[in-house]
Amino acid sequence: MSVIEQAMQRTQAPAAAPGPLTVRLLRDDAADRARWDAFVHACPDATFFHRAGWQRVVAESFGHRTWFYMAERDGRIEGVLPLAQIKSRLFGHSLAALPFCVYGGVAAVSPEAREALDTEALRLAQELNAGHLEYRNYTAAHPDDPRWLTKDLYVTFRKEIAADDETNLNAIPRKQRAMVRKGIKLGLHAEIDDDVDRFFTAYAHSVHRLGTPVFPKKYFALLKEEFGAECEVRIIVQGEGAEKRLVAGVLSFFYRDEVLPYYGGGMALARDVAGNDFMYWNLMQAAAARGCRIFDFGRSKRGTGAFDFKKNWGFTAQHLPYEYRLVASTELPDVNPLNPKYQLFIRVWKKLPLAVANALGPYIVKDLG
Repeated sequence: MSVIEQAMQRTQAPAAAPGPLTVRLLRDDAADRARWDAFVHACPDATFFHRAGWQRVVAESFGHRTWFYMAERDGRIEGVLPLAQIKSRLFGHSLAALPFCVYGGVAAVSPEAREALDTEALRLAQELNAGHLEYRNYTAAHPDDPRWLTKDLYVTFRKEIAADDETNLNAIPRKQRAMVRKGIKLGLHAEIDDDVDRFFTAYAHSVHRLGTPVFPKKYFALLKEEFGAECEVRIIVQGEGAEKRLVAGVLSFFYRDEVLPYYGGGMALARDVAGNDFMYWNLMQAAAARGCRIFDFGRSKRGTGAFDFKKNWGFTAQHLPYEYRLVASTELPDVNPLNPKYQLFIRVWKKLPLAVANALGPYIVKDLG
């Protein structure tokens, strides 16, 4: 080593050691939420459902307590974990990341941050005496840890889409493609709404036919208000002017290069005119034109009509490895319509007048998560 190199080595300051990792709650101010969302946008593990805006949506729509944790080191965020509590006599007591969302869990860029957020979540679950802690992971976070349980119930349907309509249309299996063409032939077309009024009408009619409690209209309005242009309300209609008829509606999230049709529903007319098939094709067209390259058809339960519908579109089911850490409970939760004990409820609910179902539904669905 030369004399100059030795002198430089002596005068060069040693690299500063990284500071300690700390975990704290998201503050209720615009700057902190902006930092949180910037991290989520850049983090490969994160999804639209890790957005800070969900804290307000869940709290104001359903009245649930929330804890949005972030792990920081040297002024930089290394991980986030949005959590909400549901405490119900009917459906149990849980702490989840995140209720009313299909993806969740820890989003982190370092193992230390992931471990620290896990530790804090478990501490909170024990403090609350929750039945279980739930992570709605897209990929398994603890595949080799027997303390984290999972079950084979939910799948998601995601698929790459092309920039041109012809390629996307030809990728749809022939039978479903014929339904799309039927809707086109019958003059269906889309309109984009700034409010959720028409969407809610179509959605409420649809879930009532399925025997499912309806979400409050306020919830959809808050989604639109909170996420703005990233939350689109697309309405499918037939006819013009005084002859215009509402067919169906879908509320979708746009994030990065993905589109996720999240809530949808149709009037009774939709079945006769292939309204749902046309609606999702029309959304795919719009998403491709907008630059989206992933169409996320969302979560479904195995053995349901929604599962079959998405599979018939040529989408491949991908298992969602949701993870559960039992705290006060001794067995996994089973709150889903396929559970036989809910079948009588579903049959009765279908027979209720729509106005009654719309009035009662929000009091029930808020605790389903």
